[in-house]
Amino acid sequence: MKRFLVGTLTMFSSFFLVALSKGQIAPDFSAKNQSGKMVNLKDFRGKPVVLFFYPKDETPGCTKEACSFRDQFSKLKDLGAVVFGISKQDEKSHRAFIQNHKLPFDLLVDDGSISKAYGIPEIPLTGILMRRSALIDAQGKIARVYESVDPTTHVEEVIQDIKTLIN
Repeated sequence: MKRFLVGTLTMFSSFFLVALSKGQIAPDFSAKNQSGKMVNLKDFRGKPVVLFFYPKDETPGCTKEACSFRDQFSKLKDLGAVVFGISKQDEKSHRAFIQNHKLPFDLLVDDGSISKAYGIPEIPLTGILMRRSALIDAQGKIARVYESVDPTTHVEEVIQDIKTLIN
């Protein structure tokens, strides 16, 4: 019964998350990466930043999405973009995910505060994050929030949006 109530509250709490809108200053955060190093969003002002929130390391959809960003990383880097994957798994899980799939970008550990600040809901009854992304412009403002993400094609959409931002 307790699990049901907690799951129900989690499901309903996602309806009350604050949605970010285009032009709004992106919420700043600090989080540990896969190596335990603190990463501060404010340190990347002057560059477009992609935050892709994903449910869980090593699941099929999350692996497809992360590998899509990996496969297009040189294009993203050429555009001056920085990419961070964000989920609630710990450093050890992120480190293994990076090693298993040769990911060239950091994965950040979310204690729940980053996803909350960005309005990322959890999958009901699981406590894991829904697949969403945010694109932040060089001035630190939200350029776009992606609420419907297809893991296999999302990176192409992000690349096009970054090209629009920098032109």
